[in-house]
Amino acid sequence: MDALHRPELLSGTIAAIEPFGVFVALDDGPAHPVFPGVGFISVAELSWSYFEEATEIVQVGQRVSCEFLQFDTWNLEARLSLKATQPDPFQAFADSTAVGQELQGKVTKLVPIGVFVRVTGDFIGLVHLQEFALTPLHPSDIPQVGDDVTVVVTDIDRQRRRLSFSLRRASRPQ
Repeated sequence: MDALHRPELLSGTIAAIEPFGVFVALDDGPAHPVFPGVGFISVAELSWSYFEEATEIVQVGQRVSCEFLQFDTWNLEARLSLKATQPDPFQAFADSTAVGQELQGKVTKLVPIGVFVRVTGDFIGLVHLQEFALTPLHPSDIPQVGDDVTVVVTDIDRQRRRLSFSLRRASRPQ
């Protein structure tokens, strides 16, 4: 395994799914006292998309090809990434979206600093409280989970994969 380097691809079969990640029986993997040839994909490395359970992405017995990230000398396993083998959909979204553009979305979560809104392509961004309205809001004016809203893109942070939106800059009434 010392000869492996990023971004080499390793193939194998999903052997076990745990809440913290997925174990892969590699076709050609490292020695391991209990699971020879084991690789591990953390939950964060499974998919670019949001998911609740790893079984939404992979199933036991499924064949996968993953990018080698590093060798974990403590656990004697190859750390792998399934999402690294797929293009980042956020970058494509950022390429086709501009600051100032209006988008339709749905409020998904209320937080003390604002609301999160899901827009086209399942991308979620924050509308900070200061971007709600020009005048102080009455509590009934705050969007609720499930409300359809029109937002204006105020920032696209490609590196951190974050979106910021404004409700007050939208031309359509909320």
